[in-house]
Amino acid sequence: MPESARIFFPRRSPGPREAERRELMAALAQTRGLISQAYGSFNSVSDSDLIESYVFEINSLQARYNYLLRRVKELEADS
Repeated sequence: MPESARIFFPRRSPGPREAERRELMAALAQTRGLISQAYGSFNSVSDSDLIESYVFEINSLQARYNYLLRRVKELEADS
């Protein structure tokens, strides 16, 4: 096909749903990293106050992770 006969379509910018999905996926990855760090810290301490602190931190991060995952699934279901 000659160069002059080719049709080029401009790239479309991602819609608001896709942008939100990307943000949620980035937040999921970040939260996974924070959970991993918290488990590493939890496994390396012996003080009971620090252990309790990491238990709360891990539970909090897992709740956040569950929320973000639920939002991603909702977005994908609506698409």
